[in-house]
Amino acid sequence: MRMRAFTNRAARTSALLGAVAATGLLLTACGADGTAPSASATASPSATAAAPGSAASPAPAPGPFNDADVMFAQMMIPHHEQALEMARLADGRAQDADVKKLVAAIERAQDPEIRTMRAWLKGWGRPGTADHGDGHGGGHGDGHGMAGMMSEQDMKRLASAEGEEFDRAFAELMIAHHEGAVAMAEEERKNGLNPTAKKLAGDVVRTQSAEVAELRRILDRL
Repeated sequence: MRMRAFTNRAARTSALLGAVAATGLLLTACGADGTAPSASATASPSATAAAPGSAASPAPAPGPFNDADVMFAQMMIPHHEQALEMARLADGRAQDADVKKLVAAIERAQDPEIRTMRAWLKGWGRPGTADHGDGHGGGHGDGHGMAGMMSEQDMKRLASAEGEEFDRAFAELMIAHHEGAVAMAEEERKNGLNPTAKKLAGDVVRTQSAEVAELRRILDRL
């Protein structure tokens, strides 16, 4: 009898110790406040370690690039800047509601694209303008010779117009400006190498071609 009682007590003690150990493991798994463990608490050291190079900012336009990519950015930046200058002239001058909508769309799209292309050139270690000093147009920082760029006379004509006269002049000039940008973007799609630059070129072709169609509709009814 005495041996049986000792055996029973030993069994109960072993069961109690097992329960306490199990409770301790459960608390460890759940955390001191009873919440589920975080991903970092359960992940392996290799999973939580920072990936190589993660501390550095990624390249703005990752992957290889060529001279066509660089030229596209260097030329499209001043081209976009002039489009924004034209759009700003609409303030207080434009009358047509659809012209005003297009002005807002141009500002929304092209200002961020300018910042993007500047970041590409910085990441590529290339200058922000394409002034080669060879005396030829089609790529200088002043924009002379680039397809669709407005002359000083064109800009003065736009600045002096108001109401319907402005709307018509804006539509006519922006059609030519957009068509120049589309031609430049098509060249990038054909000759460029960098996937990010070629994607933006595709966006320019799609967006500005649609805006040209809308501008032509506006002209037809003015």
